[in-house]
Amino acid sequence: MAFNDETLPALKKEVDKELRSILSWWKQYAIDKKRGGFYGSVNNGNTPDATAHKGVVMTSRVLWAFSAAYSHTNDPGDLLIATRAWEYLRDHFIDRRYGGVFWSVDGNGEIQEDRKQIYGLAFCLYGLAEYYKIKREEPVLQEAKKLCNYIEQYSWDKEKGGYIEAFTREWKSLDDLRLSEKDENQKKTMNTHLHVIEAYANLYQVWPDPSLEERITGILDLFNRYIINSRAMHLDLFMDEDWKVKSTLQSYGHDIEAAWLLQECAEITEDKTYTDYFRQLAVKLAEAAAEGLDKDGGLWYEFDPASGHLIKEKHSWPQAEALVGFFNAWQISGDKKFLTYTHQTWEFIKKHIKDSRKGEWFWGVNEDYSPMQKDKAGFWKCPYHNSRSCLEIIKRIG
Repeated sequence: MAFNDETLPALKKEVDKELRSILSWWKQYAIDKKRGGFYGSVNNGNTPDATAHKGVVMTSRVLWAFSAAYSHTNDPGDLLIATRAWEYLRDHFIDRRYGGVFWSVDGNGEIQEDRKQIYGLAFCLYGLAEYYKIKREEPVLQEAKKLCNYIEQYSWDKEKGGYIEAFTREWKSLDDLRLSEKDENQKKTMNTHLHVIEAYANLYQVWPDPSLEERITGILDLFNRYIINSRAMHLDLFMDEDWKVKSTLQSYGHDIEAAWLLQECAEITEDKTYTDYFRQLAVKLAEAAAEGLDKDGGLWYEFDPASGHLIKEKHSWPQAEALVGFFNAWQISGDKKFLTYTHQTWEFIKKHIKDSRKGEWFWGVNEDYSPMQKDKAGFWKCPYHNSRSCLEIIKRIG
């Protein structure tokens, strides 16, 4: 198949169909009708685990995905799922005593892990802002503002800048700050900063407060100064309190996600200096991320240049971000290779990542293209990266 401008209407049609398929799967298989909210885990066979813990990230991402999708589909069923997610967050995750949100609850909705992970607060804020766009209910906006205030009050490093990773329920210091077991135990990470700025930019669209704009441009400065490696044009992932880099690992998915997302955050502020700069940077980051493309069109997971070790897995979420990031780079630069990358990524998704028999996307595939036997829905696997990539491509083709 020849990839060019003329194939864009067909791409848009296919992506729109896939978006609705993803949403349909979640409505059919992920709703926990007995205990409320959504199952904490659904496997590749579409079988739920009712005992699995339910995470604030997954519930918040469901809130965001179905709120954003409703703006496109106008499907009352999508609005119902968004409302279900909001009500479950409100009733089970928001900490009415100390503020913020819990990290997880058990299958019955009782507090399981009460730590305050800033990544979790950011995603809850992100989802609430999107839900407010479609519902305009004041309590939703007030909860979003509160989360923003808690992040600024407790997580912001007043001396050295940036956001500290995590705290106890009472906002005290923690020894283990890690977001997951695979992460480095460091006080500052690229990942949390990326999703704090994403959340703030979404909130700014419904609450254009000048202080919030200052925070967004301030985080853009942090990325430029400390997180984007100006030599390699990859993101540094883990830093200590003084911003000293503590990992050589490269995450191709985060590289391409940040490429378009930081640009979007700059554009939301309407600051021309930041917008122009991050548009140029988006192309450079996309160039660097393309180093992780395999000949089959898939994006490898992670690479460590210090050891030369490549993790030979192709997870679903980096493919979703590649779809948007490379398309965005083509829009800015006009360089047709980025459009080719976009189409090749989409072909890879359809062939290897999408579960054509049972719906949704696999967690990813191994080097031999066998599906990874991990959650199809779960603590981390949510209708966020894939639905967002579909919505972005639909919007951008226009």
